[in-house]
Amino acid sequence: MSVDIIEYAQSILKSEAQSIEKLIPRIDEQFINIIELILTIKGRVICTGMGKPGYIAHKLAATLMSTGTPSIYLHPAEAIHGDLGMVTPQDVVIAISNSGETAEILNILPVINKIGAPLIAICGNNQSTLAKQSKYYLDAAVDSESCPFNLAPTNSTTAQLALGDTLAITLMKMKGFTSQDFAFYHPGGNLGSVRLLTLNKLLEQTHRNPIITKERPLSEALFIMTDAGIGAISVVDDKQHLLGIITDGDIRRSLKCNVDFFSKTVNDVMTINPTAIHESQLVLSALNFMQNHQPSPITVLPVINHENVVTGMIHITDIFKLSR
Repeated sequence: MSVDIIEYAQSILKSEAQSIEKLIPRIDEQFINIIELILTIKGRVICTGMGKPGYIAHKLAATLMSTGTPSIYLHPAEAIHGDLGMVTPQDVVIAISNSGETAEILNILPVINKIGAPLIAICGNNQSTLAKQSKYYLDAAVDSESCPFNLAPTNSTTAQLALGDTLAITLMKMKGFTSQDFAFYHPGGNLGSVRLLTLNKLLEQTHRNPIITKERPLSEALFIMTDAGIGAISVVDDKQHLLGIITDGDIRRSLKCNVDFFSKTVNDVMTINPTAIHESQLVLSALNFMQNHQPSPITVLPVINHENVVTGMIHITDIFKLSR
């Protein structure tokens, strides 16, 4: 019994995944035209749909808004009772319908076309009324629903959702919308509070700034690193200007070379002119920098002020802990 349930559930996921895979070759010049259109409009993207596709349209509007494209959801049943007043010639309307014959959608098409707002259809039937009356058409057709009766919208709404996400994220890329921009529009959530945090504020929470001067014994550096629990130490001059860094990897490599560890000074092992980051930078900038560092990612990073004075050191786990 349990095996049958697992196999059946897996078959549903495979069916929906295949519906998305079949969308890939359909991304063509039509898609480019839609992106270019939305990039040039002065108004908003108005998303509409009825029933299950309506939820997809609502989600698309929300995704567009949060990724830099002004958008709003229009309920088609409310539209014919006055809400069509929100549509202007400067807007673009995206209508989502699997059949392309949804009555509530068809009822508002004449007014949308008269207003002059370009219409984009995300639809499963290229011969439908909606597809034929639209300026642009994205093919969201599926072979069947994963519902055993081929009735409940499943594969079709998955395809619509995927196409909507593809539109939104492509627009995000073309607009040059950054992760900082994303955080700016999410200030109330944990994402925004973490990603708008600057490194000097993070250091106020960690209170970590392991430093040592270059003439000190290497063994002393090891003790300070151990106490800090961060696996690295900044090397500074007498005014705490950053000169270098020692990581636990540096020490391991020294031991591997059979050097006389206790006779060495910090200067013998440190890496000079290390990578550092300014304390005014966002936590997200530090995370991106550490993860994308070449030739390999780094886990620790000295933090400096505008005078190159070391104000602390961050570990990548400090950032991960913030998002919990």
